[in-house]
Amino acid sequence: MALFALRHMAFAFGLLGNIVSFMVYLSPLPTFYKIYKKKSTEGFQSIPYIVALFSAMLILYYAFLKTNGFMLITINSIGCVMESTYLIMYIIYAPKKAKLHTAKLLTLLNVVAYGLIILSTFLFLKGSQRVTIVGWICAVFSVSVFAAPLSIMRRVIKTKSTEYMPFSLSLCLTICAILWFFYGFLIKDMYIAVPNVLGFGFGIAQMILYMMYKDGKKQMRVLPESTLQEPPTQIERSTREIADESKIEPNILEDEEEDVMSNDDKSKSTETIEIKTIV
Repeated sequence: MALFALRHMAFAFGLLGNIVSFMVYLSPLPTFYKIYKKKSTEGFQSIPYIVALFSAMLILYYAFLKTNGFMLITINSIGCVMESTYLIMYIIYAPKKAKLHTAKLLTLLNVVAYGLIILSTFLFLKGSQRVTIVGWICAVFSVSVFAAPLSIMRRVIKTKSTEYMPFSLSLCLTICAILWFFYGFLIKDMYIAVPNVLGFGFGIAQMILYMMYKDGKKQMRVLPESTLQEPPTQIERSTREIADESKIEPNILEDEEEDVMSNDDKSKSTETIEIKTIV
């Protein structure tokens, strides 16, 4: 009876994990709608979508190898289709240099590396060993993916602004990590459960940072308005002083020129007098 209840709980967490993961896969839609409308990638990078596609492909391969991997197969199949669609749109509207860069990364990671993993595990490993090695590969790569937001968190701390870390996405990723952790825990799959502990930790850290710096953007917008009200008076004063000085300086120069001219006239007159006396 307890085993039956655990299976039902695992199914429930897996189903909820599928729903939330699907919402996460939908999150880039506004970005790509903007790309489609403007017919330009506008500096967006393809690396996150290449990595997401590779992660979905790896977990899909792992799910096919293990037993009872239906929940993993469904969501990661959807993930592969959606990430591939995003990348196709990116390649269509990206500039030539970005297209070549994306094609190289796709070839190296999603074709060569993924192909080598499949070939090596099929040729040199059998049965449970194959599942274990592929599981470890998935776990290590999942940890690296979960650690990727560290750069965004550092940027938030540095700029004191959450502009590049939307709260809704951080919340969805945190909930997703919780659901998949419990799913992996209930089916006793540590390759799914353990990486999501780290994902949960990073998600909580992102939300704490958001609460700390959520008003940073507003303050950055308000400060220039307050600072711009005082400096103009100082600038006006300085410009007036400069203008006054510029009015005074020509008079001084004129006086100096008159003195020089008078001295020159005196010297010339003395010279003429001396010449006359000599003659």
